[in-house]
Amino acid sequence: MTDLLVVVLAVYGSQLLWFGLRPVALEQKFQIGIGYNSVSIAITLLWMFVLSAYATRDLKVIGSGTLEYRRVVDSTIRLFGIFAIVAFLLRIDLARGYFLTALPIGVFLLLWTRWAWRQWLRREQARGLHVSRAIVVGERVKSENVTATIRRAQGSGINVVGALTRDGSVDKPFFGGVPVLGKYADILVALEEVQADTVVLTGADEISHLDMRKLGWDLEGKEVTLIVAPGLTGVAGPRIHARPVSGLPLIYVEYPAFTGVKRLSKRAFDLVGAGLIILISSPVLIAVGIAIKTSSPGSILYRQERIGLQGTPFGMLKFRSMIKDADDQLESLLDAQGRSAEPLFKVMNDPRITRVGGFLRRSSLDEFPQLFNVLLGHMSLVGPRPQRQAEVALYDDAAHRRLMMKPGMSGLWQVSGRSNLSWDDAIRLDLYYVENWSMTGDIIILWRTIRAVAMSDGAV
Repeated sequence: MTDLLVVVLAVYGSQLLWFGLRPVALEQKFQIGIGYNSVSIAITLLWMFVLSAYATRDLKVIGSGTLEYRRVVDSTIRLFGIFAIVAFLLRIDLARGYFLTALPIGVFLLLWTRWAWRQWLRREQARGLHVSRAIVVGERVKSENVTATIRRAQGSGINVVGALTRDGSVDKPFFGGVPVLGKYADILVALEEVQADTVVLTGADEISHLDMRKLGWDLEGKEVTLIVAPGLTGVAGPRIHARPVSGLPLIYVEYPAFTGVKRLSKRAFDLVGAGLIILISSPVLIAVGIAIKTSSPGSILYRQERIGLQGTPFGMLKFRSMIKDADDQLESLLDAQGRSAEPLFKVMNDPRITRVGGFLRRSSLDEFPQLFNVLLGHMSLVGPRPQRQAEVALYDDAAHRRLMMKPGMSGLWQVSGRSNLSWDDAIRLDLYYVENWSMTGDIIILWRTIRAVAMSDGAV
């Protein structure tokens, strides 16, 4: 119903904007008496059809991830593209303004209403509503990893209420308190016991293909959803492609690639975005510079060496938020707090922060000069967390993959806790971003960044 309301508002709002209330006929080669009222009705019905045809309301994609948003945008653009082609072939003179307002307004409102419903769904799921009650079935190590991943994912819509393992040791619950309900053969009984509506298969050598087929038949009769978790953690949907071969589903996993058009599109996005933000926020940046200069001695900007693309060092810019020569006191403060050996080290209740600096950090205004790093090509608007050489020295082989992309002003780390994150969580989020980058993901992260900054979540 929300989609229908948005589509009607976008289409008829555009018609009203350009033509008012008067009926307007189309100029066309074939005199068949079509007006814009007929076109608006056709676009409305077809728009709703393509939103359904592209499964934008599929229960498997609603509520989490970027696939729902991508399907909304893809289906809308294809619809308007087909309309433009048809109009060209039939020599129908459609007003360009009519399309140029209906398309962006419709896409924006569709994405906004989907986002608003997602927030409502998250609140409901936090109360235990609209979630699937799931049992994980498989080897203990694999099942514990899948369970932890599901629980860590916000908005997964799955609540793991039990597990079945090979030995069925009910006295050894999973990490997090998930109870073991028995062995593999007890699955139908366990479903009734905990009133589960979903089964997640994590993999076990003892479960043959014949057993899995029979299990599918049994679950079908009970209307229980069957999910197979292949153990490919850190891999997003667009990199996974399934191909059936004689009834055997083969999963193809694409390697992450950030070259050619992808690299150029991200760079263009960075240049346009950073330039616009600097232009819009320039009065604020000037006011911040004056406040820093008049409140304490020292320079307005602070330059700190960070590690960028392929391990290349660069000078990351910030508004100065500390007293002059603050770096000289860092080691002694860390030693006093016993934090000198920790990665992602932070001084708690840092006495070096000035009064103006405290406000700048809480509001994240101290990071705005990094926009010039973006323009110079040292950083990106969205990317892995920019880290110091001492932190990079602690990387293992996997962590070094985060250097495949430029560090970002924002990223998954920014919208997932910022300074509240542990070292392992920060690396895990950065690696996920690098492995699964998409332009849609960048836009969503920037949107979530605005909310994280407004709430000062994790800012120190």
